[in-house]
Amino acid sequence: MEQQSLGQRLHIDFPLLFAIFVLCLIGLLVLYSAGGQDIQLVYRQAVKLLIAFVGMIMIAQLSPAILERWSIWLFIFGIILLVLVIFYGDVGKGAQRWLDLKVFRFQPSEIMKLTVPMMIASYLADKSLPPKFSWVLMTCVLILIPVLLIAKQPDLGTALLVATAGFSVLFIAGISWRLLMSMGVLAAACAPILWYVMHDYQKRRVLTLLNPEEDPLGAGYHIIQSKIAIGSGGFYGKGWLKGTQSHLEFLPERSTDFIFAVFCEEFGMLGVLLLLCVYLFIISRGLFIAINAQNTYGRLLASSLTLTFFVYVFVNIGMVTGQLPVVGVPLPLISHGGTSMVTLMLGFGIIMSVHTHRRFLSF
Repeated sequence: MEQQSLGQRLHIDFPLLFAIFVLCLIGLLVLYSAGGQDIQLVYRQAVKLLIAFVGMIMIAQLSPAILERWSIWLFIFGIILLVLVIFYGDVGKGAQRWLDLKVFRFQPSEIMKLTVPMMIASYLADKSLPPKFSWVLMTCVLILIPVLLIAKQPDLGTALLVATAGFSVLFIAGISWRLLMSMGVLAAACAPILWYVMHDYQKRRVLTLLNPEEDPLGAGYHIIQSKIAIGSGGFYGKGWLKGTQSHLEFLPERSTDFIFAVFCEEFGMLGVLLLLCVYLFIISRGLFIAINAQNTYGRLLASSLTLTFFVYVFVNIGMVTGQLPVVGVPLPLISHGGTSMVTLMLGFGIIMSVHTHRRFLSF
């Protein structure tokens, strides 16, 4: 048996931890500027980050075997919470997404970003891969149950992320291209139905994507101001705390969904390239850990969580630059927030668990 490294004993992957720490530091700096130099806002975010880091380290101590045994029960618990939201959820900004426990309130839909891939990975772990059609069908049912419950809140952005987390497990499991294309055709055929059941504000977001200049002071205002901020940054940026779009309050939601536009204006294309390099390292490290996992469950789960993180980054940057509809997805570990950040960090804790609980055999 090989001697374990310090990271193995502490169940921490130091390269991944360092990259996450750098990203969080960048986030605090940008938040200070985007939040109008409100140091209290930064303090609150720092406290949430500390809680998230503690949660990440704690879940990293659990072996993948324990996580696999808990998967089904956590999934059922998450479904129960989503049902409770329908009947007892708090309403905010026109949506019923939160459960208020008096001490704090949270979004149960965020939990499903972890429990859905855990459940799907657990279901497929003891089966031969690529999965058979009946297993794929069962997997789709398991994914659609929470997705539909979340979409009913309504929270289309989170529903899409949960669906992505679940279907990414299927993709990594080696689903056949023929079946994958058939599912894509079926999804395209259902698009008119989806359009019919979408809320008016969701339809406006899609139409705004196609032509934001049609309503420059209404639905298209966010995207237009975001593009102005991004373009005005140039190659080197205007400098930290010197962004006019955010400081003169032209840019809405500048500390949450549109914080990437603030970053672009102040740090320019050069800063964006460096930020993307940090994201790329985290994603590459997560996939490296997944490839080297010693069992199917760990490989499927680590891959899914890493790909979900990538989708977070892709969707947020896409919507801020006007390439995707605005769906309320924060920029991971940069945007101000609590529940989504904790969920992401717990996901990194699971990835670290997969990596550091490996057994090394000597021959």
